[in-house]
Parts: sequence; C-alpha cells; structure tokens
Amino acid sequence: MPQIAIIDDYAGNVLDYADWSQLPADCPVTVYGSHADNADALIARLAPYEIVCCMRERTRFDRAVLERLPNLKLLCSTAAYNAAIDVQAAHDLGIKVCGTGAPDPGLATAELTWALILGLTRQIHVEDANMRAARWQTTMGRDLKYRTLGVIGLGRLGTPVARVGAAFGMNVIAWSPNMTDARAAEAGATLVTKEELLAQSDVVSLHMVLSDRTRDLLKLDDLRRMKNDAILVNTSRGPLINEAALLQALKEGSIGGAALDVYDQEPLPGDHPLRRARNTLITPHIGYATEATYKVFIPETLENIKAYLAGAPIRVMNPAAQTDRSQPKYLDETARPQK
Repeated sequence: MPQIAIIDDYAGNVLDYADWSQLPADCPVTVYGSHADNADALIARLAPYEIVCCMRERTRFDRAVLERLPNLKLLCSTAAYNAAIDVQAAHDLGIKVCGTGAPDPGLATAELTWALILGLTRQIHVEDANMRAARWQTTMGRDLKYRTLGVIGLGRLGTPVARVGAAFGMNVIAWSPNMTDARAAEAGATLVTKEELLAQSDVVSLHMVLSDRTRDLLKLDDLRRMKNDAILVNTSRGPLINEAALLQALKEGSIGGAALDVYDQEPLPGDHPLRRARNTLITPHIGYATEATYKVFIPETLENIKAYLAGAPIRVMNPAAQTDRSQPKYLDETARPQK
C-alpha cells in the first residue's frame, strides 16, 4: 500500500480532526510539523511518498518540484483552489490534485481581519506585553466610529469585512479594478477611486486574489498617499503589497501601522525586518486556521485518500479553474464521497 505524508502541520493537530484509522493498516501516515525551507529539502523529504497532503498554500509545488517526485500520484490540498500548486503541471504528469470544501468560505479570515484591526487600533499587543512585564498603560487607543474604512476588493472576504465596519458606525468606501457602484452599494460601501480610498481611509484592508495583475498592487507611492496615522491590514496574500515599500513606509512614518497575517515568504524568517518594524501586529497566516474550517478540511482530505485508494478519485481539481474561476472547480463536479 502507498505511503502517505502530511506536511506543514504546524500546530500538530491534523490527526485530531479525522479518524485516520479508517485507512488500511498497511498504509502508513507520516506527519511533518516543520517546513522544508527549499526545493531540495522538500524533494528529499517527500521522495518515498505516493500520497502527500498539504495545508493550503504553505508549500509550493511548481512543475520543477513535481517533476522530481516520480512516486507522487495523489496531492491532497485543503480548499478547492491552491495557488501554490501548478495543477496543470500535475495533470500533465499524471498526478491527481484533490481539494476540499470549506465552511462559509472566507468567514474565518474576515473575523481575523477584525481581530487585527481592533488589536492594532487599541494596541492590545503592546498593553498585553506591558501587563506581563509588570507595567501599566503606555498607549492610547483609537475609536472606530465615524472613521473611514477602505476595503480593496468586495468578494467573499471583503464583503463581510465591509459590513462589520458599517456595524461599528464607520464610513465604508471600496475599490477594485472592476467594481461597480451597484456592487459596492450591495456591500454597504461607496465606490471610490484607488487614490481616493488611500487618501481618505483610516483603515485600509486588502481582499484581492493574488495574480500577475494584482502583485505589488500597493507600492511606495500608494502607501505615501495614506494618512500618516492610518493602518494597513492584509489577510489575503503578502505580495499584494510591495514588501520593501511597506518596510520603508513604516520606517518613515508614511502610515501609522500595519496588521499582517500574510507575507512574501512563509514561514516568515526569524530575522525578517517585519518582526522588528514599528507599530505592527503580525500573525502566522492563521486566517483560515479555525476548528470549523479543519472539521471540513481534514475529513474531506481523508475521504479523498480513501476514494483514490478505491480507484475512483473525487474532487480532482480542474487546472483551468485555477486561473479562471468561472470554470468548474473540479473535473467531475458530480463526484461526491459516500458518507
């Protein structure tokens, strides 16, 4: 029977969310909690495995990596899309890439967005450190009511973020390249230009899909348009913001601060300057990492493995859907596991 690897289980809890004993006894499962920092290390680790289970986009599987894993036949990814996997290359090489569903897609990340906004505006991280060091108050929080929230992208993440902002009594404005007045109004926001959003907002929150078109969406000139006490929040993808520009803006005080859950390189290196940047609140890409999410991700990953072992793979990702979301996300949209 094939060997199975589960990689990047940082919290060490993937095995807790499904009954892995359902697999044949002679089908061993090995869990890796540490991240392979380069392609050679990843290939050396995964060379023996026919089945690999990866968590979202923590590890990149490009064509060059996939070509060096001749034993790999099934790559299980959580969620239905994974920008870190070259699904077309896998398809060309005869590797099945299977995905999963997700509970209320985007809600967990939208909630974390607000945790970061509130944490940074009220300086929770600073005051928590003060309390643990036997100090008392050293900061002054900021109110959100009557301030302006600028949401870049009003999809499944940006829309709930916008609606919570309205519930806080904020003025909500929005922009994306193809947004319409009607779409903005539907989310309780007012459509403005990108330049207007950056200049007017007290909080700017990014919710765009990363692509060649959106990479470096915010450069230094954009950040310098922001108020010097405004905060920037990114729970989508690190490269939406030019990292060097962000570090420069934070250093020179062009913006008031940044709350980040995503980075150009993940895990973020221990000596990375963002770990020391002024007025930042940073988390380790945990937007989706909630119990409700794992209760869908992990059991459906196990279902995908069982279906593959039975010779009838399910939820096989459609390569075309990775770049065109109008395409069916799975090659066989009617295939469903037997409960």
